[in-house]
This record gives sequence, structure tokens and C-alpha cells, in this order.
Amino acid sequence: MVAKEIIAQRVAKEFKNGDFINLGIGLPTLVANYIPEEVKIVLHSENGFAGLWDKAEEHNIDKDVIDAGGTHVKLQDGGVFFDSATSFEIIRGGHIDITVLGALEVDSSGSLASWNIPGKYVPGMGGSMDLVSGVKKVIVAMQHTAKGLPKILEQCTLPLTGKSVISMIITELGVFEYINEKLHLTELIGDTSLEQIKELTPATYTVALRN
Repeated sequence: MVAKEIIAQRVAKEFKNGDFINLGIGLPTLVANYIPEEVKIVLHSENGFAGLWDKAEEHNIDKDVIDAGGTHVKLQDGGVFFDSATSFEIIRGGHIDITVLGALEVDSSGSLASWNIPGKYVPGMGGSMDLVSGVKKVIVAMQHTAKGLPKILEQCTLPLTGKSVISMIITELGVFEYINEKLHLTELIGDTSLEQIKELTPATYTVALRN
């Protein structure tokens, strides 16, 4: 199983019956593939619909139904559409339980940089700033390093999406949680060792592994 699939599978274990969940673009969209059938949730797409959906196949594409990442999807029975203003009222009003986002960098204080690399063109931050400030639980799902460079830093160097907003970080190597505003390593994934985590994680953290 490749790193992104390992991460997506582990994120799905955080969901419980009745959760209203937003999945960000990129890696987080893979999480939908690993939600157990017995766990009944509702997914939210900030561009204006909610329910559960599948990736559309060539024979059933509706050009007007795309998720926030621009993928053609097919909304399952019971799904609903709404305008962008309503969508962001849902986000800003604190009605979403969990958002799963990718990140360029995160840090020991729970801050997140996910939208801008200076000198590179980006169309904007999308709904990420609203999500991290309006959603009850923010899970960052990302690979532990990028081109061999750490992504869990003592302090973010890139423009922030949100300051001290992260609840949990899940990578292919382990799970980190912010407990009493401090970063804790709570789980190792697969055959990962504490030494590997230490080598690849410049951020200050406390080891608090759970059985």
C-alpha cells in the first residue's frame, strides 16, 4: 500500500456515525474509499452540495456536478445541493464536525500553511481559511516529508492558512495530536520506529503512544 493510501485508511478510522465531514482536495478525497459501510456519515463539498458521492464514469457525467477539486462526481440518493453562500454559512457557523486537509507545512503550535509558496502562482486559498476557523476538528492528512524535507516543523516558514488550528496530523509514519496546545506523538504506523520519527520531525513533541 502506497503512502497516500496508508494515510487515507488511517484518517477514515477517525469518523463515527452521524459525523458531518468536509474532505479537502488532493489526498483527503481518497479517504472516502476507506469509510466502513457500517459508519454512516455525510460529506460536504464547499462548492455547494452534501451527502455521499462517487466519481462519475464516462457514461454518467453531468458537467454541472463536480466536487471542490474539480472532479466529476455522481451524488447518491439523499444528497442535496445549495448555493455557495449557504455552503459557507454551514462552514462558518460551526456545523461541520471534521475537515480533512492537506498541508505544505505544519508546526509545533498547531499552525498550518497549505495554500501559497512565494514566487509560485496560486489562484487563491479556496475555502481552507474558513474551514480551519469554523470546523470543530481539523485533521491534516499529508506525507511526512516532501522531496526528503520535513513538513512538521518547529515553526511554519510559509504563509499561514490558520494559526493554532490543527487537532491532529496523520502521515504514513504516525499520528500526532495537539493535547493542551502541545504536540504529542500518539501512534506509530506500520514498522515505523521512534528513531525514524525523530530524524524526520524537527518540531518539538512529546511521545505519548497509546496501546
